[in-house]
Amino acid sequence: MAEIIDTDREPDRAIARACDVLAEGEPVAIPTETVYGLAADATNPDAISRIYEMKGRPRFNPLISHVSDMAMAEAHVHFDPVSRQLAEAFWPGPLTLILRQRADSTVHALASAGLDTLGIRMPDGFSRRVIARFGRPLAAPSANTSGKISPTSAAHVEADLGGKLKLILDAGQAQIGLESTIIKVDGDEIRLLRPGGLDAAEIERLLGRPVIRPETAGATIEAPGMLASHYAPGAAVRLDAAEVHAGEALIRFGGNRIAGEEQAAIVLDLSPTGNLREAAANLFDYMKRADASGAETIAFGPIPSDGLGEAIIDRLQRAAAPRG
Repeated sequence: MAEIIDTDREPDRAIARACDVLAEGEPVAIPTETVYGLAADATNPDAISRIYEMKGRPRFNPLISHVSDMAMAEAHVHFDPVSRQLAEAFWPGPLTLILRQRADSTVHALASAGLDTLGIRMPDGFSRRVIARFGRPLAAPSANTSGKISPTSAAHVEADLGGKLKLILDAGQAQIGLESTIIKVDGDEIRLLRPGGLDAAEIERLLGRPVIRPETAGATIEAPGMLASHYAPGAAVRLDAAEVHAGEALIRFGGNRIAGEEQAAIVLDLSPTGNLREAAANLFDYMKRADASGAETIAFGPIPSDGLGEAIIDRLQRAAAPRG
């Protein structure tokens, strides 16, 4: 089983041990403000391959490279003026930018799935300290089996991948609980490839122009989280439930009762007060709890589509999609 180090109690040992394991070409589970990441040296193809192997992740699904500062980012990608404006406004934070990779970048092609672009993000919190000490970008998808629910705690990671990992850094519950928002500046268009922890409306307010929303789930894979079926629990998922069938797990929102919920296997409320930020932070943890109830189906009550509700609904639609 994996060694687990509490980053609050032993920050220096956690960083040193993480850097040692990363230098060996092994992945490390690291905490970020979004979800826990399965991090490995983005310049080492063997290390990147281990990420794919641990997750069972399709090779055509690219990885995000995480950096500690703008200097590290600029060593690997070209910033257009709009992307630079977004980075200056929202980094460190839950924003990934898809940018043209520099010819002299040492990030390996396995991390970008052979594309000429690179997804890049500057995370907030302890993971940024690890990257700064390591001195190279870390490729870091969510630390879970591919297609399953993303982890928002070290316990989630241990339950899923603990038998495969050497090291898990434990910084408690992830603050945001949703993966990063992914943006690509494409000529005059600002394209939202994946809604996430940064509300697209904040980007629109900053830039004073609209963000183009995702098209179809079958679009070309340009970034993580674009597979039609993703973030899926073992149980089937049913959305916008108006009533609950006997034995189903129910996840509702805003304290709104659903007809028949007294016959549910478990009833969870993402935010009894109707706070979408709280709902986002609880989403993956509650999906795991509902899945663990033994119910064959998880029914979700209606969720508003404004603000972070857009990202929550995106995750639920992918969780409910037909599975290959």
